[in-house]
Amino acid sequence: MVKNKKNRKGIMYSTNPNFEFVYENEKMDTLVNNQQNLKVCIDKHRAGKIAVIIKGFIGSTDDLKVLGKILKAKCGVGGSTKNGEIIIQGDLRDKVMDILEKEGYNYKRVGG
Repeated sequence: MVKNKKNRKGIMYSTNPNFEFVYENEKMDTLVNNQQNLKVCIDKHRAGKIAVIIKGFIGSTDDLKVLGKILKAKCGVGGSTKNGEIIIQGDLRDKVMDILEKEGYNYKRVGG
């Protein structure tokens, strides 16, 4: 991985000679499915559209995108993965929870 100024996260400059910059693209170990504690909640987005949001995934962005792709394909809807969250379009929380259970993830229903 190339460590350059564009990939630095948070701090732009430090006077501390022993300071270690944190870089955005550093690889993060992904927890095993049964060790993940995901939170599944419903949220209203723009124009009153309902979406299911899965939060709390611990791991790399590539693994998050793979899980998002699995959920979108099995639900037959669109969505996105960004900022450590998976957004699934539509009121499909029960179906998403069933899929997460079959994949071996620990999850918790949050909200109404």
